[in-house]
Amino acid sequence: MTMPTTLVTGGSSASGIAVARALAAAGHAVYTVGSDDVRIKAAALEAGGGVTPLVCDLASLDSVRELADTLRDLGVAQVDGVIHLVGGWRSAQGVEDQSDEDWDSLEEGAITTLRNVSRVFYGQLEASPQGRLAMVSSTSVTSPTAGIASYVAAKAAAEAWTLAVADGFRNAQSANTENPVEQHSAAVIFVVKSLVDETLRREHPERRFPGYTDVEELAAAAVGLFEEPAANLNGQRLLLAK
Repeated sequence: MTMPTTLVTGGSSASGIAVARALAAAGHAVYTVGSDDVRIKAAALEAGGGVTPLVCDLASLDSVRELADTLRDLGVAQVDGVIHLVGGWRSAQGVEDQSDEDWDSLEEGAITTLRNVSRVFYGQLEASPQGRLAMVSSTSVTSPTAGIASYVAAKAAAEAWTLAVADGFRNAQSANTENPVEQHSAAVIFVVKSLVDETLRREHPERRFPGYTDVEELAAAAVGLFEEPAANLNGQRLLLAK
């Protein structure tokens, strides 16, 4: 089977660098996407060979459509995977002081970017023999607290959208009852308490980060999506928190 072409959105982050590096090492053609030209180029260099940086405002549907056009111009006939690592974090004291500014930022980062990317690349992912869409959510979605009400609400909405994409894959691939095809595309949710990398560990040597997920573990899980049958993955919340 041809190795996948995979987009890593939110590629300038520590998790984006780790995921891009791991996918490239596994043989994927990796395109890492960020909003800042300098940062995404630096991230691609850090991720190593086989990682191509691209600039896109994922909060703009037109910009994501332009990203798809750019990939076609680069000779990419089909995107097989999207590992979506865009999100954000906001907190407050309680429900009453959840600000509109924080909500707008979370809605854009956690929901709008995911909607745009999944809509633009949905057809390619659904048609791919190994299509995969993954997002990262939080354990706090199932145990929300008042101080992070906006954050968990945005993450919950993003999860619901991802599960709807999973249903779309499921329905499309079971629609032909005369010539049924095996499930080959999957949308999944990685669930973490929080992510930690070596930089954070160095900055806080006194902390043990209990329950946190190392970005390298997330990277390995992203690679593993393409090694597991789609039917086993589609619509699943995959807990990576310890």
